[in-house]
Amino acid sequence: MPSSMRFPSVLLYAGLLFAPLLSAAELTVVSFGGANKDAQQKAYYQPFAASSGIKVLSGDYNGEMARVRAMVDSKRVSWDVLDVESPDLMRGCDEGMFEKLDYRRIIKPAELLPGAAQPCGMAAYAWSTVLAYNADKLKTAPRSWADFWDVKKYPGKRALRKGAKYTLEIALMADGVAPHDVYKLLNTPAGLNRAFAKLDQLKPYIQWWEAGAQPAQYLVAGDVVMSSAYNGRISAAQKEGGKQLQMVWNGNIYDYDYWTIPKGSPNLEAAYKFLAFVSQPAAQAEYVKGISYGVSHRKASALIDKSVLANLPTAPQNLKQGVAIDSSFWVDHGENLEQRFNAWAAR
Repeated sequence: MPSSMRFPSVLLYAGLLFAPLLSAAELTVVSFGGANKDAQQKAYYQPFAASSGIKVLSGDYNGEMARVRAMVDSKRVSWDVLDVESPDLMRGCDEGMFEKLDYRRIIKPAELLPGAAQPCGMAAYAWSTVLAYNADKLKTAPRSWADFWDVKKYPGKRALRKGAKYTLEIALMADGVAPHDVYKLLNTPAGLNRAFAKLDQLKPYIQWWEAGAQPAQYLVAGDVVMSSAYNGRISAAQKEGGKQLQMVWNGNIYDYDYWTIPKGSPNLEAAYKFLAFVSQPAAQAEYVKGISYGVSHRKASALIDKSVLANLPTAPQNLKQGVAIDSSFWVDHGENLEQRFNAWAAR
């Protein structure tokens, strides 16, 4: 074969040889966007790129698992690391959508908080549903979900998320159930009936919310005297001037979002390097400067300013008072319970 014919083949071979190296120099990380993505950008993406030489391409999505499934099934995966909610993590892991993580390449699971190291995902951050109130509108601060139900001491409307999840857990705690016993009862017909009976007592006083921004709005406007709310939303409102909004961590309900690697990621080695980076205490302490979500490393709390730590779901004192969402319970029973809740709410 003439040399002029061989040369393109050499170039083609070289391109194939070095293609993995070129692709490994980039990493696509996809999360839910907004203020959380901004915090991730500053604490994780930019420092990781600077230290590793791996360029991070950041994207956002709205939790569309069908999109991930289509990529995996077609073997055309373009995302390397993905932020998913806990029920999606469980379902996706069972269905083979995510890589089973080799923690030897990331961190010792014992260094992470309970529940943070799952077979297909490592906790990215924790968030809580808390009792929030407007201190300017109440003479006495509420201390528990039992106070939330006390309409004589605290007259006025209350706001709850319009859905079974979180609401049923709250109702049982208001009825005196300890946080660690909530799911024992919810797993029984008697426990479910007890939760709905407790909600019956408060139903005339409930104003429902459906979007995360609504509780702070309702509280500031004086539409309600108390509300269940996502802690990050209340913290953000406080920073924007809403100092009168306060949170009660007693009985908070917390959950993790997780970092996963979609099955067939083209940059598996780089993805593992990224997970190892974001699992470190110093990186997580930097992350919470941008948003009031909890960390997953046991030693990260010691690096966080105490005034900031107090409003994080993973502060030791908040974890002690909280109940961890049982994602397996909601994966198994969520559809039926949401139907029952909607029928109850419509009555």
